[in-house]
Amino acid sequence: MTVLATFFWGWLLGAALLGFCMGWIAVVHRAQGVSKVWMRWLALLAAALVATSFARIVPGRFGYWLDLFLVMFALYLVGCAIGSWLRDWVVSRSKPAS
Repeated sequence: MTVLATFFWGWLLGAALLGFCMGWIAVVHRAQGVSKVWMRWLALLAAALVATSFARIVPGRFGYWLDLFLVMFALYLVGCAIGSWLRDWVVSRSKPAS
């Protein structure tokens, strides 16, 4: 993981910043959310990918790409959470007290 952080720091920073921007925009988005069934399947897929990465089942270049994908996706999700929280905080502070 240290190799990924030192070699791909720009891409990792880009993933976090992109997640921050998407989290900032997502507060305004009013589309229908993901159903509970789909959420469970996606969580199961994410858990399987993380388990595959920790068990080192995928060898070589594809395993390296899997590790890089998981780190970038985690940073993207953290950026989304921070951007969404910060947007909610800024918008709620600018509303007049009722």
